[in-house]
Formats: sequence, C-alpha cells, structure tokens
Amino acid sequence: MGVNLYNSEGYVDPTAHEALTNIIEEEKKQKRKIVFICSPFAGDVAGNIDRARRYGRFAVTKNTIPVIPHLMYPQFLCEDDPAERQLGIEMGLALLASCQELWVFGGRVTSGMAVEIEKAKAIGIPIKYFTVDCKPVGGLEYGSTS
Repeated sequence: MGVNLYNSEGYVDPTAHEALTNIIEEEKKQKRKIVFICSPFAGDVAGNIDRARRYGRFAVTKNTIPVIPHLMYPQFLCEDDPAERQLGIEMGLALLASCQELWVFGGRVTSGMAVEIEKAKAIGIPIKYFTVDCKPVGGLEYGSTS
C-alpha cells in the first residue's frame, strides 16, 4: 500500500504525494536494528536500573531500537518470586529471538545474563560487548548456528 496521490478532499496532490513517498523511502533506507540490552539487574537494583536506562539511551544514539526486558518486566512481575522471575526470563528470551544483536554491558555476567548470552549464541545472534561506560570491548562475536 503506497501513498495516496489524492488529498482528503479527493483532489490530486502530487507535491504531498512526492514528499510523503520520499519520507517513506528514506525511512526504509534507515531501518534501525533492534538490539537486546543485556546487563545486571539483581544486587544494586536502583543502580542497575539507572545504568540500564543509560545503556538504552546509548543504543538510541547509535540509531538502534533497544529492547530492555529487565526495565519492563519488573514493573509487573515479582523478581523475588522464582516462578515470576523465570517467566520474565522466558519472555525476555522470546524477545531476544526477534532482535538483530545482543549488546552486553558491564564487567560481570550474572546468571540471568549468561542465559541470554547462551541463547544468542545458540540462535546465531551477533553479540557486542561494552563497558559500563558504553565503550566497545573487543570485536563482534557471532553465535554458533549449530
């Protein structure tokens, strides 16, 4: 479905048609990657939430769409309930499968992060590592497809 050549009153409007078509074409050229943000949550929860927000902001500055499940699911799931924590991890992994890259932040890998990293490797999603200050660490790691 393309842009309508006619305006809302039924008159031909080639200028608006061309402008809207150009905008749509430009957006297609600039399609942004969806990246999964992998960083600690447990422990220093308040500090880790602040850092995850900063990582999301960093991802946006890199023209990507960040997915940060550990900022979303704790809004309605209880992290201290093992069944709800597991449900949150499973839902996060379902989102990970729709992402083009996994971005890992920080100097340590928690048990939850390890699950996300292993899933990315298992399904062949590229992994990038960053410091807590959003500086790249090493090169791009690709998950195995076997």
